[in-house]
Amino acid sequence: MMFQWLKRYMPRGIYGRGLLILALPVVTLLLVVSVVFIQRHFEDASAQMSRDMSRGVNLALNVQGSPAATVVKEGLALRIAQVSDSVVPDQDERRFYDFSGIVVMRTLYRFIPGLQRVLLPNDNDVLLYVQRAGQMYSVGFDRRRTSPANPHQLLVNMAFFGGLMTFIAYLYLRNQLRPITRLAAVAEAFGRGRHEPYRPSGALEVRAAGNAFLDMRARIERQIEQRTMMLSGVSHDLRTPLTRMKLSLAMLDDAEREPMERDVEDMQRLLDAFLDFARGNAEAGAPEQVDVQEMVAQIVHDAQRGGTDVTLLQATGSGTVTLRPNAIRRAVENLIGNAVRYGTRCEVSVTLTDTALRISVEDDGPGIPAEQREEALRPFVRLDASRNQNAGSGVGLGLAIAADIARAHGGVLRLGQSERLGGLCADIVIAR
Repeated sequence: MMFQWLKRYMPRGIYGRGLLILALPVVTLLLVVSVVFIQRHFEDASAQMSRDMSRGVNLALNVQGSPAATVVKEGLALRIAQVSDSVVPDQDERRFYDFSGIVVMRTLYRFIPGLQRVLLPNDNDVLLYVQRAGQMYSVGFDRRRTSPANPHQLLVNMAFFGGLMTFIAYLYLRNQLRPITRLAAVAEAFGRGRHEPYRPSGALEVRAAGNAFLDMRARIERQIEQRTMMLSGVSHDLRTPLTRMKLSLAMLDDAEREPMERDVEDMQRLLDAFLDFARGNAEAGAPEQVDVQEMVAQIVHDAQRGGTDVTLLQATGSGTVTLRPNAIRRAVENLIGNAVRYGTRCEVSVTLTDTALRISVEDDGPGIPAEQREEALRPFVRLDASRNQNAGSGVGLGLAIAADIARAHGGVLRLGQSERLGGLCADIVIAR
C-alpha cells in the first residue's frame, strides 16, 4: 500500500512495463558505476597526479637561475618563462564540463606556493602563473601529467553499450510479448463474436495458454452447435404434432375450435420465440463492414411500411462498423416491436463516434422501474407491474434476444428512462 501512489505513473501496457523492467536496472547500474568511477578515477587519480606535478613545478622554480634549471625543465617537460604581472589573467579558466579540472586546480593551489592563476583551456595544456621571489613565471606542461587521458571515454562506452544492449534486449522481449498480445486480441475478438485464426507460439507458458484458449473456444462452439442442432430437432418434432392438431381442430365446430386454435397458435408462437432465442447468432452470418446509419434507416423504413409508428430521429457520425447485420437487424426490430407494443410511438437514433456505436430506441409507454431493468433482460421474464400485458402477446424474449446479440458483438444493452418521450429508452452500445 505504501507504493500505491506510484501506480498512476507506471505504464499501463505490457510493452511499456517490459521496457521499464529492462531500462531501470541498466540506468541504475550506469549511474552507480559512473559515480564510483568519478570519485575513484577522476578525483583520486587526478589528485595524486596533480600532487606529483606540483612537486616538479616547485623543484623547477626553486632551481630557477641555477645551472641545474635547464636539466630539471627538460626532465620534467616544463615550459617556464618570466612574464610581467600585466599578462596574468583576471581569473582562472576551465571548461564547465571539465570535472577533473576542479580536482586539478584545487590540488595545484594547495601544493604550489605563490600560485596566482590556473588555466585549463583544453584537454592538452595546463598553464600556471606563479609568483616566486618577486618575479612572475608562466609554467606550461601537458594536461596528461595531472589527470588521466580521455577519462570520459569510459562513460561514453558505458552509455553507448548500455543503451545498445537495452535496445537489443527490448527487441527480444517484444518478440516474447507479441504472442501474448495476439492471444489477447483473438480472445477479445471471440468475445465479440468473431472467429479469427490463431496458432499458439512463443514460450512454453504462452503456448499452453494459447492451446487452452483454443480448446475452450472449440468446446464453446461445439456446445452452441449441439444446442442449435438439438433445438432444430425439437422444432421439427413439435411442429408435426402441432400441424396434426390444427388439421384435427379444423373438423370441429366453430364454438369448440376457436379457443383450441388460439391455444395451438400460442404454443406455436412460444416455440418459435424459444428457438429464435436459443439459436442466438448461429445463423446470423459472418461479421462484415456495415453502414449503420443506412441499415437503421432501412429498418425504420420497413417498419413504417408495416404500419408501425416509428421515426428515425437523428443519425450522427459516419463510417462503417464490423457487425453481423442480420443479428443487429433482429435486435433493433425486437426493440422497435417492444416499443410499439407497450407504447403508441417509437423514436430511433444512431450515434457513431471514433470509439463506440450507439443505437437508441425510445417509446412513450409505461417504462420499466430502475430496480427491475436487470431482471427484464432475462429470458422469459414479463414484468406484469410495469408493462401492459393486454397490449401484446410476447413471451418475454425481445429484450433478452437484443441483449444477447449486443453481448455477442462485445457491447451491452442498457435500459433507462426516455427524457423525450417519458417511456423506456433501450440503448445498444458497441465499442468500435
